Amino acid sequence: MKQQPILLVEDNRDDVELTLMAFAQAHITNPVVVAKDGVEALEYLFSEGKHARRDARESPVVVLLDLKLPRVGGLEVLERVRQDERTKTIPVVILSTSTEQEDMIRAGTLHANSYVRKPVDFDTFVDAARQLGLYWTVLNEPIPKPATAEPERYK
Repeated sequence: MKQQPILLVEDNRDDVELTLMAFAQAHITNPVVVAKDGVEALEYLFSEGKHARRDARESPVVVLLDLKLPRVGGLEVLERVRQDERTKTIPVVILSTSTEQEDMIRAGTLHANSYVRKPVDFDTFVDAARQLGLYWTVLNEPIPKPATAEPERYK
């Protein structure tokens, strides 16, 4: 069975490398797709732009989403994901340095599955990324997507 990818939405090259290293150390073998800004993330999720040929039915197992992104911010990405029937059940974990209470409240309002502050310390960051990867690829039971047709209502 083909493994679902992890979508890592991160504009900091160092954080991308640390996350990939942590996944490798934890033997997480899911493919990781990296989007360097919100536009690229949305194009991937909705099979548009350079990802137009991607099968949109193959959702990522989890989206690790930074908030402070160029072009389209992370909260706007989360809002668009939650508004669309095709993507609203995809787990989204905010992985950000932001400690702003407003960001955390907005993420919760938009039904982020989790909010994790990026540790500044190298070893702590690697450990956090490893734990996130293991949880979402091994332990978590994905919620089934809703049926596309409306169920027949009782009369």
